[in-house]
Amino acid sequence: MFPAEVQRIVLLVGLAAVAYLMVLAWNDDQRKRAPTQTIASAPMVDAAPARDAPDTGFAAAPVPAGSSDVPDSSLLAPVQPAAATVVETPGSGERLVRVDTAVLSVWIDRLGGDIVRVQLPAYPMSLEQPEVPYLLLDSGNGHTYVAQSGLIGKDGFDAAGDRPLYQANVAHADFRDGPGRVELTATRGDVQVRKIFEFVDDDYLIRVRHEVINQSAADFEAAMFAQLKRDNKPPYGDAAFTLGPQPYLGGALTTAEERYVKVHFDDLDEAPYRAEVTGGWMAILQHYFLSAWVAQPEDANRFYGQHRNDGTYTLGYTGPLQRVAAGSTGAFSAQFYAGPKDQNRLEKIAPNLNLTIDYGFLWWLAVPLFHLLEWLETYVGNWGLAIIALTFVVKLVLYPLSAASYKSMANMRRVAPQLKRVQERYSDDKQKLSQEMMALYQKEKVNPLGGCLPMLLQMPVFIALYWVLFESVELRQAPFFLWIHDLAAMDPYFVLPILMGASQFIQMQLSPPPPDPMQAKVMKIMPIMFTVLFLFFPSGLVLYWLVNNVLSIAQQWYITRQVEAGNGNAKA
Repeated sequence: MFPAEVQRIVLLVGLAAVAYLMVLAWNDDQRKRAPTQTIASAPMVDAAPARDAPDTGFAAAPVPAGSSDVPDSSLLAPVQPAAATVVETPGSGERLVRVDTAVLSVWIDRLGGDIVRVQLPAYPMSLEQPEVPYLLLDSGNGHTYVAQSGLIGKDGFDAAGDRPLYQANVAHADFRDGPGRVELTATRGDVQVRKIFEFVDDDYLIRVRHEVINQSAADFEAAMFAQLKRDNKPPYGDAAFTLGPQPYLGGALTTAEERYVKVHFDDLDEAPYRAEVTGGWMAILQHYFLSAWVAQPEDANRFYGQHRNDGTYTLGYTGPLQRVAAGSTGAFSAQFYAGPKDQNRLEKIAPNLNLTIDYGFLWWLAVPLFHLLEWLETYVGNWGLAIIALTFVVKLVLYPLSAASYKSMANMRRVAPQLKRVQERYSDDKQKLSQEMMALYQKEKVNPLGGCLPMLLQMPVFIALYWVLFESVELRQAPFFLWIHDLAAMDPYFVLPILMGASQFIQMQLSPPPPDPMQAKVMKIMPIMFTVLFLFFPSGLVLYWLVNNVLSIAQQWYITRQVEAGNGNAKA
């Protein structure tokens, strides 16, 4: 393959990448475009119907119509003995129970005991609304995103689709200074169910436990279900338009066969999802945040996902059937997470839950890069400076590869005049032209592919870094300096993209010119195209690309001067 062919391929790949990103962004923006949603300062929970339980038959047939939100009996797993548990006496409360911790504000609806609203005080909705906490779950303002759980089966209080109306021991609980619990109580005949929510002051994980006190003369048989119910509207605070890859909004879970499986809403429009998993978790993901139900690790569970008739989606699981003997007590437990995609916290909650921070197929490379970025930030105290430091580290590690590439490009630039004369002399004889070009390369000891292979070997690192900067919640609303107040948002004045485009132009001038006039013209407009593309990229990504270009220019200039001074024999 000759230089013209190499440059043609590189050019086509670059143009295709730009076109793909722009078309992808436009299509996704058209699909997601929706009226602006106003965030209310107080919880606004729509009145729930009496029947609020999921219709999720385990058969592959279409999901039947109905208003129920609770899984049917076909999702129940085998019988499992119940464990004895000690409980406390509950009190009474209001329809909505509010719980505040240092990192969560949670509203629990006594009808069904569902979590119908979650705010994250540590994460402002926007820089323009620093006093308004980020709203993750909500059942109002024209939006539906709730976490539901209950007991189904022969004796389950949610089995008939009529959710129990619990009594609460408190109307407003404040656990900002320490752990605490909220108890909901429902009684039917001689059976009492206590739904207990356990909170830790500085954690996004909530432990949910159903305690059954069976004082009847018959065994109580039920299974726990836990699910997330959501519409497909964009999350609150999402940018109206961005170029580049769009954040994933949809479901995810882990199975024995695959550590991380995405369950797209579009796929649920076509058919329900079913899987049998020991332990496991089911989550709904969005940019920077997620909610997830985590099952007991030893339980044989049946996971499901479906598109409901009301336009919402439910993703969850049912646990194994348990029998609570007459005169005894049993417990059904799960954990619920609602918060940021925190790499360090998620990996401690459940196996593979940290994979919800989706770094793509290069996750094995992206994870150590993220930890390096995090470590650098602890020393420099600013995420923007940490990005710059990380770029220096990566360039240092990849120096041998990039040096070999730039040396090859410098040698190609050195022999460019001779190459042009050969092309002019044999322009009518392609075979002779190829022979003379190869002879020239051998004489001057130039490898026409020497500039491509090292750059290709660096691409996995660049791609992994890109996804680290795109996915890391730590960069959300993280300031840099001067006009950059949010490294996860686009540069409001386009200064960084313009500087990046200028650096791209300078770097192009240091490279050997393409022999084909048309390629040369297209190459001249490439910096403009990339500048336009990067106008809408998060400023943290543009900062990384700008610093990388500046370091590359310095390295390429130095090596080119060496080659020119040493007639191609200088060491890289």
